[in-house]
Amino acid sequence: MASPKRRLQGLVAATITPMTEHGEINFSVIGQYVDYLVEEQGVKNIFVNGTTGEGLSLSISERCRVAEEWVTRGRNKLDQIVIHVGALSLKESQELAQHAAKIGADGIAVIAPFFLKPWNKDILVNFLKEVAAAAPALPFYYYHIPALTGVKIRAEELLDGIQEKIPTFQGLKFSDTDLLDFGQCVDQNRQRQFAFLFGVDEQLLSALVMGATGAVGSTYNYLGKKTNQMLEAFERKDFSSALNYQ
Repeated sequence: MASPKRRLQGLVAATITPMTEHGEINFSVIGQYVDYLVEEQGVKNIFVNGTTGEGLSLSISERCRVAEEWVTRGRNKLDQIVIHVGALSLKESQELAQHAAKIGADGIAVIAPFFLKPWNKDILVNFLKEVAAAAPALPFYYYHIPALTGVKIRAEELLDGIQEKIPTFQGLKFSDTDLLDFGQCVDQNRQRQFAFLFGVDEQLLSALVMGATGAVGSTYNYLGKKTNQMLEAFERKDFSSALNYQ
């Protein structure tokens, strides 16, 4: 079973993919971007090529090059780099997963296929299983974002028995406002030490109450410091200050 250095927790910045005015990826600023996250925002975990990074609007070669640059520039500076490898094509998703493993990423994440959609849990789990198997040494995270995928399978249902099918499964990025579903994910899997990463930045405080162990979001690129202060206030049970930060 995949075992990360430690459980992915705390803030994870969903990185923006920098572009030139001509629509080419601006690789030259990613080193500065890493330093800014670490030194100015106190954020040392990143989620690359996701929704914020427009991964599904990039070519496969662009996604690979972006992932390589983040891993190279983040070495010895960032704690964990998770690469989103979801795609409509199973083979492309597997190729991206293998590439993430090859370059030394710390984990991979996958959204549900969103054109020809899986219509039940078993079909979705089988797709995720095939991708995870392409990178058997990497922790695997499911990226739940039903508003964009249109896949309405509840995360709580998906998690039931998932490690029996996907031994490398380590948690999920939950980008939905259904706090009941999220809370049930946490409540029914407490013994499994999953990472429960909330993905709706505007509701993070509510998710912390429901048991979130971390958060993945775009605003942590520029509000990481403030959000870390909210996490600290919540930990010391200073809920009034936490609410102000939220």
